[in-house]
Amino acid sequence: MSFDLQFTPEAEETYDSLILQLQQRWGANFVHKLETKVLKCLQIIVESPYIYPLLYENTGVRRCVLHKNCSMLYKVDKRVIVIVCFWDNRQETLFT
Repeated sequence: MSFDLQFTPEAEETYDSLILQLQQRWGANFVHKLETKVLKCLQIIVESPYIYPLLYENTGVRRCVLHKNCSMLYKVDKRVIVIVCFWDNRQETLFT
């Protein structure tokens, strides 16, 4: 059973910001590896959306850790996976 993907405007903005930051810090090779990881995780989420743990029970937001410093946050809404944002794990948490 496959789900559709939807990106929020915030997800698009935070992804672009993350890629730009990583490009400046660690270069194109690192960015390519992360982009490959994102695509692989998206494929996994579409096929098995409940595989990654809930960030907080009451929010329904799940977290897929892409790298020790970066996560992708998403929600499952019926037949649609909504990518909420990409998050720097070193920041304070978004949801409480």
